[in-house]
Amino acid sequence: MIHAAGPYLLASVLVGLGVYGVLARRNAVLMLVGAELVLGGGGLLLVTAGALGADRSWTGQVLTLFVITIAAAEVVVALAVIVAAYRRRGRIDLGQDAG
Repeated sequence: MIHAAGPYLLASVLVGLGVYGVLARRNAVLMLVGAELVLGGGGLLLVTAGALGADRSWTGQVLTLFVITIAAAEVVVALAVIVAAYRRRGRIDLGQDAG
């Protein structure tokens, strides 16, 4: 049996770094990395809760697989939007005007 403090601490660090990356950065790619860190922390929490509980249906692990597939689709769509914005504007900094 694993101790709960390690994974919970790691998940909170991942979510904290992800929120900081989304809120403090203006670069679109770094904001995407921050969002992925938040999803990774959430997935770690789901797996940890599933491993520590007496759940026989593996709900935490199954939900984590759904989170991973949704995150992969999100990355593909977001990178396509970022590339299109870069081709149109010449930069990916979200804090500057389009003009």
